Amino acid sequence: MIEKIIDWSAKNKVFVFLGVIAMIAWSVWAIKNIPLDAIPDLTDTQVIVYTKWDRPPQVIEDQVTYPVISALLGAPKVKDVRAFSDYGFSYIYVIFEDGTDVYWARSRVMEYLSKVNQQLPQDAKVELGPDATGVGWIYEYALKDESGTHSLDELRTFQDWHLKYELQSVKGVAEVASIGGYVKQYQIVVDPLALQQYNIPLSAVVNAVRSSNQETGARVIEFSGTEYMLTVKGYITKKEDIEQAVLKISNGVPIKISNVAKVELGPDIRRGVSEMNGDGEVVGGIVVMRYSENALNTINSVKEKLSHIQLPSGVKVVSVRPFRINKQGS
Repeated sequence: MIEKIIDWSAKNKVFVFLGVIAMIAWSVWAIKNIPLDAIPDLTDTQVIVYTKWDRPPQVIEDQVTYPVISALLGAPKVKDVRAFSDYGFSYIYVIFEDGTDVYWARSRVMEYLSKVNQQLPQDAKVELGPDATGVGWIYEYALKDESGTHSLDELRTFQDWHLKYELQSVKGVAEVASIGGYVKQYQIVVDPLALQQYNIPLSAVVNAVRSSNQETGARVIEFSGTEYMLTVKGYITKKEDIEQAVLKISNGVPIKISNVAKVELGPDIRRGVSEMNGDGEVVGGIVVMRYSENALNTINSVKEKLSHIQLPSGVKVVSVRPFRINKQGS
């Protein structure tokens, strides 16, 4: 058999050379396109359902987690459903049989969630986790302020509203999770004695803020052959806009939020911090890769995208090892 192969190769040198060239070209293509990762992805086909509701764990378990689990147990190809409820949120892990397409599984979960949504509390927010696996955590970075002129809340704002969305547009990225810093928010510190004096319930303050943060479009009017589109602007852009919101009219005098409360800019409650090399707190992000993507190519694309993003003066992006997360509270 070997003699015949050698004899055929000697008589057909052109085909042998063409075959060698084709194998070399295929090898080069395979080296450039083969999926590379630090560890093989052996995880199950899994869909995560995240529910946020500001209630105690037992209430969330009874009114949110249990109904969702009961509905998802009947989904096709579901092997197991695991869940846990914490204060203000719950996680539900739906594990499917091996070989199940992850996007088919996600569509089935959405289908069965639509059936149970009417049974859930109205203000409970249910959403699916990213289309990624347990080994999709591929890249981490920190925003290092070498000038010392940017506060943690400014860096977190830049991360949440600019850098995060730029990186999410990269091919293969499923999610960019922000970590560290302070999330800026408007805080209304209500004076209970003032509310009692004006006979205003606390719910009126909540409704006033909610109704004042709206923008409405009216119809088009025409003057002398020219059309004018009317728009009522009402989005809150500064704390003074909240202070001017009217709670009620008393004897022709408007009672505003500024009369019963103080509006401030402050940080949201934190349950942990991130630090870098023991030098202090930092703001950063975690890039999660989409299911079945090439980890090496995705990391290189993220790095290339970061090199073209305009950062605040004195700030640079540093690739880091996994963050140390110091928990504060349970």
